Amino acid sequence: MILYDIFTVFWRDWVVLDRRIGKFLISRMVSPILYLVAFGWGLGRNIQMDGASYLDFIVPGIIALNAMNISFNSVATPLNMMRLYQKSFEEYLIAPINPTAFVIGKILSGMFRGLISCAIIFIFTYIFGANIKVSLAFLTTLSLICILFSAMGFVAAMLINSHEDMANFSTYFLLPMSFLCATFFSLETMPAIIRTTIEIMPLTHAVYALRSLGAGGEIPWISMTVLSVYSVALIIWGVWTMNHVRD
Repeated sequence: MILYDIFTVFWRDWVVLDRRIGKFLISRMVSPILYLVAFGWGLGRNIQMDGASYLDFIVPGIIALNAMNISFNSVATPLNMMRLYQKSFEEYLIAPINPTAFVIGKILSGMFRGLISCAIIFIFTYIFGANIKVSLAFLTTLSLICILFSAMGFVAAMLINSHEDMANFSTYFLLPMSFLCATFFSLETMPAIIRTTIEIMPLTHAVYALRSLGAGGEIPWISMTVLSVYSVALIIWGVWTMNHVRD
């Protein structure tokens, strides 16, 4: 029964996406192309990082950054709008849908959109000449990253009670992570205190994991553990918020 409820929630979001899939795909091309042109062809054309081209260095960071933004916003923005403005969230509260299934369905929907967006980036990275090894471990890690930030989006949407505060969350939390979490540069030269603080953040380990796997390295178990702990904790938190609202 719970699997059917999960599929129902997921399928509803897929139907919505299917109606505007063209706009979704085109809009997801803009930022990655700008990053690749500016940092890959522009700034990084003659720069070497860890014995490889700067383009190969930043592509995993761009993928992780894109997975964070798309997965988070695919869940947080529409769910927050449903709760506060459209008032359609009540339909789920009175529907015979398991609360846990609703949470998982929404998170899987956000993960799916994140993966679609990342697939677009893969296409452009190869066009731009990047050399990234895409393995099963790489794709599994990417899926875990999308799940993590989809779950974060769910929790944020359930706890934040205004559109302005949702924008503030992105400004004060997601935006700093976008530029500080080893996305575009190495953390080795940063002061120890700042580096330790940054390495607590989930996007840092998302970048570490994809960068290691994309270069053909072994699975970074520490980063994978951190990402898994964040994901489980956020899913549990999301289920708790959903049950709290229903009660």
